[in-house]
This record gives sequence, C-alpha cells and structure tokens, in this order.
Amino acid sequence: MIEIISDYNRVDISQWQEFIKKHPNGNIFQTPEMYAFFKSVKNYDPYIFVALDKQKKIVGVLLAVVIKETRLAGFFSARCIIWGGPLVSGQSNAQKIMGLLLTEFNKTLSGKTIYTEFRNLFSIKEFEKVFEEEKFVFNGHYNFIVDLRDKELLWKRINSGKKRQIKKSLKNGAKIVEPTDIKEVKEFYQILFHLYKSKVKKPLPSFSFFENFFYNKELGKYLLIEYNSKIVGGIMCPVYKDTIYEWYVCGLDREYKDIYPSVLATWAAIYYGMKNNLKYFDFMGAGKPDQDYGVRKFKSQFGGELVNYGRYIRINNKFLYYLGKFGLKLYQKLRF
Repeated sequence: MIEIISDYNRVDISQWQEFIKKHPNGNIFQTPEMYAFFKSVKNYDPYIFVALDKQKKIVGVLLAVVIKETRLAGFFSARCIIWGGPLVSGQSNAQKIMGLLLTEFNKTLSGKTIYTEFRNLFSIKEFEKVFEEEKFVFNGHYNFIVDLRDKELLWKRINSGKKRQIKKSLKNGAKIVEPTDIKEVKEFYQILFHLYKSKVKKPLPSFSFFENFFYNKELGKYLLIEYNSKIVGGIMCPVYKDTIYEWYVCGLDREYKDIYPSVLATWAAIYYGMKNNLKYFDFMGAGKPDQDYGVRKFKSQFGGELVNYGRYIRINNKFLYYLGKFGLKLYQKLRF
C-alpha cells in the first residue's frame, strides 16, 4: 500500500534529503532546501507530495511551486512549475507510485492554477502513459548538458570563436568574482531586469528571489563578471551533487563589446564545475525544436550534448490559458 502525504509538517525532512541524494536523478530542485527557498520568495508558493510505502519509507517525491505575478496580471499568470520531478524509486511498482503522486497533485493544485508544466531535467519517457492518463501533453524542449569530466576534451569541443572571446575578455581585464555583498547581486539583477524588459519580455522573479538565493549558500553560487570595478554580467548557478546549473545569466554585451560578459559568465560556471570536480553543467533549456531560438546557437558553442527531455504540460483552465497571452502583454505594459 502506498500513501501520499502533502502536509509539509508530516514529512521526515532527513529522509527526504536522503532520498533525493541517493536517487540517480536526484537534483536540487526537489530538495527540502529548495522548498524552503521557494517559501521565502515573494509570489512563490511551494507544495510537496511524498509517497510512503508500508514501512513509512519515502518512495517518491514531487516538489512543485505555484507562481503568480502581482496586480491584475496575477489573474492571468497563476501557474505551477516543477523542475526535475517527480522522482520515484526504481521499484516494480514505480508506475503506480508515479500515478498516485500525479493524481493527488492534480486534485490539490489543478483548481489553483491555469496550467502546470513539468520541466524535465532527465528522460521520464517510461512514465509517458501515466502522464497521458492524467491529461498531460508532451512538448519537445531542447537542452544542452556539458560533460565536465575530461577538461582537455571539453576545451577542444568549445567553439574556437568562443575560446578567443574568453581569452580576450580575461586579457582585457575582466574578472570572475563571487559576490561578498548583496549590492553586487543587486547590480547583477539590474542588468537582468533590463534584459527581460527589452528582449525577453517575460515575467522575472522579484529581487527577493535573487537576494534569498545569495543568503542561502547551500543552494549554489553567483559568479559575476567584474570590469573596471563594475559588475557587467554574471550567472546564477544552483549546485547539487555532481551538477552545476544555469538558472539566470546576463551581460552588458553591447556596452562592453571587447569583454563579452555573457560568454565569460557562461565559461565561469563551466570552469567552476571543472575546478571543483563536478561532472556536468546543465543549461536548463534551449527552446522548442520547432521554433527559432537565438540563444540556442550561443549555448551550442560550449561543447555540450543536445538533448530533448521535453516538458509535460496540462491546461487546467483553457479560457484563462489562452486569455493569458493577452494577460502577459498586459503584464508587460503594467510593469514596464
């Protein structure tokens, strides 16, 4: 018999930590530490679903977060995002465990959000039918994963132009630094904010997201690019077990053309991973296969392997989902 619990206060935190640590696909986005982080962020509301066997041993975990924007846009933007989950133990009843987790998850959250999206960090193709039974649709989504284990081979695989830019940036005086003060993170955030305002044009988490990540050192690293005593770019990287992830990255590339801040920021994460004997750098997304995505070419030049683990999406409110496209435009006007 499998029991699903969704009350955080009933979950054995140490057992939860151990389950994620030992799971072959265990990742930081399904940990208790990430739950606590999401809980501290404005407009983020995390939910945890845990599967227990007869002996009250954890055999499955699903950590999700409901995200809303502020003001009127929040009505059109309530969504549930899951990074790197669910995780279930490799038992003969893994399909059943997954099904029970998804059923309880949908029962709890489908009425609270417009849509749900599982952003896969590994292949979960074996559970395709279980997701389909719960009315999820698979959409292809590319990603690049860089193998850091052979340093010489990796350097050879990096695009020659990017290698020149890395060398030139460092030669011209750029430095890779770890912030020691929240003011430096604020400078990074301002660059990111203007990038999202002018190009990305999608909601960006409030500064509390980046501030709390800085103060929660166990979650990962900021690697910032400093030039002439000014922060000109950087990358925000969760780190867990053998993997370093790119969550947010930016750079003042037009203003500092001979410094290549975005290139050096990306290299900073890769270099940090190699130096600290990590195995992988995960770009966490490179766009949909059927859509042009300019950033994909940039990411492809760092020696990574192109994968398509895709995403599972379930629309919980069709009217608001399609109206949400208008809501996003309205949000951009209201905020920007």
